[in-house]
Amino acid sequence: MPQTTARGTDKAPDGPEAAELVRSASPWSPFRQAAFASIWVATVISNIGSWMHDTAAGWLITELDSNPLIVSLVQVAASLPLFLFALPAGALADIVDRRRLLLMVEAAAMVLTAILATLVLLDLVTPTPLLLFTFLINTFAALVAPAWQAVVPELVPKSELQSALALNSIGINVSRTIGPALGGVTIAAIGIAAPFWLDAVSTLAVLAALVWWRPRPKAMSHLPVERLGSGVRAGLRYARNNPSLRATLIRAFGFFLFASAYWALLPLLARKQVVGGPDLYGLLLGAIGVGAVGGAIVLPRARKLLGSDKLVHCGGVGTALALVLFGLAKTPEVAVCAALVAGLSWVAAISSLSFSAQSALPEWVRGRGSALFVSVMFGTLSVGSAVWGQVAVLMGLPSAHLLAAAGACLIVPATARWKLLNGGGGDLTPSKNWPEPVLDHEIQPDQGPVMVTIEYRIDPKSRDPFLEALNDFAEQRKRDGAYRWGVFEDVAAGGRFLETFLVDSWLDHLRQHERTTNADRVVEDCVNRFHAEGAPKVTHFVAPARNERL
Repeated sequence: MPQTTARGTDKAPDGPEAAELVRSASPWSPFRQAAFASIWVATVISNIGSWMHDTAAGWLITELDSNPLIVSLVQVAASLPLFLFALPAGALADIVDRRRLLLMVEAAAMVLTAILATLVLLDLVTPTPLLLFTFLINTFAALVAPAWQAVVPELVPKSELQSALALNSIGINVSRTIGPALGGVTIAAIGIAAPFWLDAVSTLAVLAALVWWRPRPKAMSHLPVERLGSGVRAGLRYARNNPSLRATLIRAFGFFLFASAYWALLPLLARKQVVGGPDLYGLLLGAIGVGAVGGAIVLPRARKLLGSDKLVHCGGVGTALALVLFGLAKTPEVAVCAALVAGLSWVAAISSLSFSAQSALPEWVRGRGSALFVSVMFGTLSVGSAVWGQVAVLMGLPSAHLLAAAGACLIVPATARWKLLNGGGGDLTPSKNWPEPVLDHEIQPDQGPVMVTIEYRIDPKSRDPFLEALNDFAEQRKRDGAYRWGVFEDVAAGGRFLETFLVDSWLDHLRQHERTTNADRVVEDCVNRFHAEGAPKVTHFVAPARNERL
C-alpha cells in the first residue's frame, strides 16, 4: 500500500495527491480502472472454464485407464509445457507487443480446446490423444503466462499495483473454488464433453476484453529490440548471478516436489480410496480453492507477522499435514479437510515464493525472471507427478501420500539456509548514471567482443575492504551481461588496480547502461569511494570488425 504521508516530510499531502492516496488506500481501488476490471472479470470466467477442463480431463483419464502412472501423466502433460517453454515465452513477453501476443495465442488455444471437445463428444478419445491435447493446450498457456504477469502494471497506476496483484490472487483462487465443483456437477448432469466445450466458450470473454483494451503508449528504448535467443541467454545469466533469485528457485523446487503428490493422485483418491464420483473429485478441487481463498484473505497479516521465510516453512509443514490426511482418508469428510489444509498451505507458500522472486527482478528482465520461476514450479510439478504416480503403483496410494508427507517435512530444515526476500530487494528502477561512451569513429552494434577496463587509485591501507566491495560489485556486472570479469593489481605502483570484463558486443554493452539500477548504484558508489580523486578512469576496447584486415 502507498504511504499516507509525503516522502521525506511529516506533513500529509493535500490536493490531488492526497485524493490519489486516499483512493488507492482501498484494496478494491483497482476495480475503478475500467481496463483492470474488465480483464479481471474476463480472466476469472476463463479460469473457471480452465478448471472445469482440468477436472474433466482428470476424471476422463481414470475412465480410460486407471493405472496410477497414466493418471498422474495428465498432471505431467499440464505442467511440462510451462517448464519447457516458459523462459522463451518470458523473453517473448519482453520483446513483442503483449496484447497482440495474448490475442493470437488465446484464440489458438480456444480452437484446439473445441477440437478436443468434439473428439470427446464423439467418444474418439483414448489416453494418448487426451495427453497430447492436454500438452498442446498447456503449451499455449505457457506462451502467454509471462505476458499475463507483465500486463498487470499496464492496467493500473503504480500506487494501486500491490492491490491489483492481491486481487489477481483472489480471482485465481475464486475460479479454483468454483471451476472444479462446477465441472464435477456438469459431468454428472450433462456428460464428460460439456466442461471442454464450456472451457472453449469461456475464452471468448478474454478475447473480447483484450480487443476492447487499448494500452497506453510506452516509452521505448532507443536501442534495437533484443533477439529471442539472446534474450533467453540474458535471463539465464541474470538468474545465475542473482543470489536472491537463486535462493527463491531452490526453495520453490523443494516445496513443489512434494506438493505435487496430492495434485497428481487426487483423481485416484476420489475414485478408488474414498470411492466417490466426479462430483466428489470436483468438491475436493473446490475445497483446495476454498482453502486458498481463506489463506489469501489472512495472508497480508500473516506475512507482516511472520515474513516470507517462515510463511514458506508453514506452507511446507501444512502440506505435510494435508498429505497425511489424504493418506489416511477413507471418507469424504476427511478428504475435504485435507483439501482445505492443502489449499491454505499452497497459497501461503506460492505467494511468498512469487513475492520473493518479484522483489529480486528489475523491469527489463521481469518477464524472463517470472518465467524462470514458472519453469521451476511446473517442471518440478511435472517430475514430482510422474515420481509419485510410480510410487503409488509400487506402494499404493496411502503409502505414496505418507512418503511425500515425510519428504515435505524434511525439506523445510534442508532448505532453510536459502533466505527469501520480503520486499527488501532494493530500488530496482534504472539509475541511468553511466555516461555515454566517447567515440572517435562509428562502432557497429554487433561489433565485439568489447573489453571494458576501470582503473582505480586507492590508499594501499584500504586494499582488503576495497577488494571485498569490488567482488560484491562483480555479481552486478555479470547479471547485466559481463563475462570473464577480473581485477588486477599493479606490482610497481601500490594502490593501482584495474577491473576488467568482456561483453559480447557493443550493443550488449549499451544495454548494460540501461540496465543499471539504483540498487546497483549504491554498491558502485561504495566501490568508487575508495578511489583517491574524482571518478575512476573507464576505457572501452572493441575488437575490429570481421571484415577489417588485421
